[in-house]
Amino acid sequence: MKEKELDKSAFREYDVRGEYPTQIDENTAYKIGLAFGTTIKRNGKSKCVVGHDNRLSSDSLTDALLKGITSTGIDVTYLGLVTTPMYYYACIYLGIDSGVMVTASHNPTNDNGFKIALSNYDNACGDAIIDLYNLACSGEFESGEGKIENFDIRDAYLDRITEYIKIEKPLNVVLDPANATGSIIIKDIFDRIENVNAIYINEVSDGHFPNHHPDPLVPENMKQISEKVREVRADVGIALDGDADRVGFVDENGVIIPIDTYMAIVWDDIMDKVDNKTALFDVKCSKQLEDEIIKLGGTPYIYRTGNSYQKNKIKEMDLAFGGELSGHVFFRDKWDGFDDGIYAGLRLLEILSRTDKRLSELDDNFNKYYSTPEIKIATTEEKKFNIVEKIKDYTNEKGYKIITIDGVRVQFADGWALVRASNTGPNLTTRFEANSESRLEEIKTEFMTLIEEYNK
Repeated sequence: MKEKELDKSAFREYDVRGEYPTQIDENTAYKIGLAFGTTIKRNGKSKCVVGHDNRLSSDSLTDALLKGITSTGIDVTYLGLVTTPMYYYACIYLGIDSGVMVTASHNPTNDNGFKIALSNYDNACGDAIIDLYNLACSGEFESGEGKIENFDIRDAYLDRITEYIKIEKPLNVVLDPANATGSIIIKDIFDRIENVNAIYINEVSDGHFPNHHPDPLVPENMKQISEKVREVRADVGIALDGDADRVGFVDENGVIIPIDTYMAIVWDDIMDKVDNKTALFDVKCSKQLEDEIIKLGGTPYIYRTGNSYQKNKIKEMDLAFGGELSGHVFFRDKWDGFDDGIYAGLRLLEILSRTDKRLSELDDNFNKYYSTPEIKIATTEEKKFNIVEKIKDYTNEKGYKIITIDGVRVQFADGWALVRASNTGPNLTTRFEANSESRLEEIKTEFMTLIEEYNK
């Protein structure tokens, strides 16, 4: 196998991800396999779980990864083509707390990557990813002859995801897996759910993603489902990302329901049913969610963005539910704590089936704010961190109140601004919110002007 220097920029805050084959190729996968296998072997483990999504490069990258892992003496339980939630559940079902999922989630078609669990079912992030990179570059690996055993998690996962779901009245639902990995399982799930008339679009698995990009956070990618919901007069539309661990929603009018609004709707449903009323959400979420949590008697907990960080923190704090604006949400009341876009959709259907309100009416009593969507600004890997530091210096000079758990969130009495470095690409991520449109524009202009100046 051709030796190639590893691209450090692909080793990100909570996974490994980059363009294939320029940033990530089979050599990268092989070296990651060696480093991963070596790490878990030195930690006393002897086996792991591996699965992959439906991207065009996933088969060859997985083959190389498996060669690397088994050459360290680690045995692999191989799932083949699965969604990331299926992979997560397989680890739990089998009692194997280490594994690798080959996926680039919602990234462009030519990207690929690796979500890695070293122990305790937790996704590796931060220093653990850098340690893997350093070990992969060192060439100092364990050796052995591991075995590969194929395993089909499909039926067990289907039993689990439908176990406690009860839809109490008929609902019409449009489902869009975006030709991505969710396509392989979504029909089997909804075939088991009573009282749901499922209408599918883009349901054929195709790693080219021919109809739209598999990222429900981007409004452009939600146009098809919005149109279909209006056409068939559905009650709700549910869209998935590339590996089916994230979700997006549109209401009966085809209007996008932000994930922070969805989380407030969920807390309305479960707050009085759970003991731990601390509600975790990321720095990008609206004050609307915070207000609703407080109104319900809960305690808001603002935390950093990133599904690995979120999942691990929610488990550490023993929380019933939490999530982030991107569509990763984590249930631990009747579920196993991992992010699953289809499961998140099923929970919303349960809520809708127990009310006479339409989805568009469920937030009628929530406080209203004016906010921008998440705005991504292209820059470089080096510049994005420098710009955040300059924004931090600016806010300190101004005497603004700030939260720095993840970038800089500037807290005003009548709104907030967020500037942070993206963990998945050479971008800055921004969002702005205020209690009036005019104030929103003032806050946005102040910080976008700074970013434009610092990004020259």
